[in-house]
Amino acid sequence: MPFFVRHVAIAAALTLAGAGTLASAAQPDAALLSAAQAAQPKVVQSLKEMVSIESGSANARGLAQMASYTEKRLQALGAKVERLPVTKGPGTMVKATFTGTGKRRVMLIAHLDTVYPENTLATQPIREEGNRLYGPGIADDKGGIAVILHSLEILKQQGWRDYAQITVLFNPDEEVGSVGSAETIATLAAQHDVVLSCEPTAAKDVVKAEALLLGASGTATATMQVQGRASHAGAAPERGRNALLELAHQLQQTRDAATLVPGSQLNWTQAQAGTVRNQIPESAVAYGDVRTTAAGAAEKLKVALQDKVKSSQLVPDTHTTVTMEEGRPPFVADARGRALARRAQEIYAELDGRTLALAEGTGGATDASFAARSGKPAVVESFGLAGFGYHARDEYIELDSIVPRLYLMTRILQDIGRN
Repeated sequence: MPFFVRHVAIAAALTLAGAGTLASAAQPDAALLSAAQAAQPKVVQSLKEMVSIESGSANARGLAQMASYTEKRLQALGAKVERLPVTKGPGTMVKATFTGTGKRRVMLIAHLDTVYPENTLATQPIREEGNRLYGPGIADDKGGIAVILHSLEILKQQGWRDYAQITVLFNPDEEVGSVGSAETIATLAAQHDVVLSCEPTAAKDVVKAEALLLGASGTATATMQVQGRASHAGAAPERGRNALLELAHQLQQTRDAATLVPGSQLNWTQAQAGTVRNQIPESAVAYGDVRTTAAGAAEKLKVALQDKVKSSQLVPDTHTTVTMEEGRPPFVADARGRALARRAQEIYAELDGRTLALAEGTGGATDASFAARSGKPAVVESFGLAGFGYHARDEYIELDSIVPRLYLMTRILQDIGRN
């Protein structure tokens, strides 16, 4: 995911609704639990195989290898598999279709790409230490892929076909905003009753309880450009109009603009100006990371920024413009998604009263937002494995999350088929 899920910051917001009453829930499905336990070594092997394929978002070769790997695995499960092109960037989407005998249409999504550049394995090798299995991209999101592949394998072994259609979609560009796959995700999702997105959940040593996610921020990029006038920095600086100084002034006066727009957050994160040391820079540009939790907030923030820019100028004869490029819309689970998440809590409780938290929201962003855009399917996020260190060093999954997450996915798919 292009976000670092701030589970630590939102831990206090985790909803444990009904957790106290779920401890006396039904006994686990013995066959599914046994199958999940038997599958754990195979999941570990799959994770090692996938992590060994370095598939950063710009790594065309690695993305092609991941597409081939998942394509073969899905074909072995009996799916009709096809490659779908992306509209921008390297890689292809892998779409698998399973046809059953039931009534519900379910879509499972995860992503093939990671944030790590090629050769990261040289300094961050796959290794197992206690309850942790380390490797770049192992949680985000190769753990999610593993949950999908092995859950479907378990259900196939049990002869389960109580669904009209199951669609699996793996995209190669989630970490860079799904710019080439967003419309395909949204279009396919609108043809289904339920979408389960398989980003990771935070490790228990970070938040004390595994979770599902019910909301995530939308994203946008704010761009501020200043046009000034160049001149010799030593001989005639007064003849120039310093775009860098004006940019610095505008960044200072707009840094709190998001407080004026409910449902928005802005952090200026990148800036550049000039090309040589001895010239007054004639142009400067800055980029801001924007997160939204309300529809229309990005456009309102753009207007607020433009108003701030017009209110004050430091360097005369400079011109400042602000633009906003929107990415993912906000994701907020609807009543159907919330009901599905509560059912997931009951399923988790079958495992000796195990707690499953429901996170209301995060400052991050996921493909669940594209899946939920039409409002047609029920969408819930974070069915992947528990882990941490995403987008950082020493990313890992917790090995003791494998069986519960396989059990959860298989049980909830059965429930969706029945209801």
